[in-house]
Amino acid sequence: MAATSHDTPVETAAPSTRRQPDRTYWLLAPGVLWMLLFLVAPILMMVYVSFWTQTTFKIEPTLTLKSWITFFSSDTYLGALWTTVRIWLIVLVSTLLVGYPAALFVGLFVKNKTLSTALLVLCVIPFWTSFLIRVLAWRPMLGKEGAINMILMKLGIVTQPIEVLLFSELSVIIGMTQIYCVFMVGPIAFMLGRIDPSVIEAAQDLGASFWRIFRTIILPLSMPGVVVGAIFVSVMVLGEFATSAALSGRKVNLLGNIIVTQVGSLKWAFAAVAGVVLTILMGAVVAALLRVVDLRKEL
Repeated sequence: MAATSHDTPVETAAPSTRRQPDRTYWLLAPGVLWMLLFLVAPILMMVYVSFWTQTTFKIEPTLTLKSWITFFSSDTYLGALWTTVRIWLIVLVSTLLVGYPAALFVGLFVKNKTLSTALLVLCVIPFWTSFLIRVLAWRPMLGKEGAINMILMKLGIVTQPIEVLLFSELSVIIGMTQIYCVFMVGPIAFMLGRIDPSVIEAAQDLGASFWRIFRTIILPLSMPGVVVGAIFVSVMVLGEFATSAALSGRKVNLLGNIIVTQVGSLKWAFAAVAGVVLTILMGAVVAALLRVVDLRKEL
């Protein structure tokens, strides 16, 4: 009898243990449903529309490869694709070169947590204004009679205004670097702030120089922040269109500008093709960056 009464609770508890994981899966249902409705379904619809037949004044749901052939045989579209990739690489490197030293100072050299937080807030202050205001504010700075040319001429560095500063690819790179640099600073500063100071002190006690400490300790431990910042910057730069339109005088065409132009002309198939290409490019970039560091393990 004792054995029977002892075994009974074990048998009744087993089914509830098996059902527990099934209940936890229901917690994923809202997120999965949201992603299916507002991410997967629109992407599938965009792919489907890219195969529709596009004429001058209308679009028909007759499947064809004509829009894809037009995209990859057009110098305009391929040029926009190459310009998008080139500017993305330059902006990614420039934000890293500008943002990493700032993050190193804020996350590692500033010992006061309140002061480091205040410095990070200062980096975010430009985002308290409109995006267009931040972009258009570069025009009086970079113009022929702008502040930068006036300073360079008064210092005697140049005798003529530098015209390439505005309405060029350079002006787009400068504007994007300033706008998106904070997305590189934040994640790197966060990872640098997690480094145990005793590790660096131990390396110093063993006679390691700053550059060796940086190469063997600081840089490897900050790589997750670099990858996260690179993902943020990459996704936003690859999808850009407003900065290039405002600062290049529409001389620099990115894939985002192509999409906006085609949608405005009611050429949905061509816009969908450019959107699919841009989505594939973004996915490949993010996948490549995630292979650099295992973020689930590091974070």
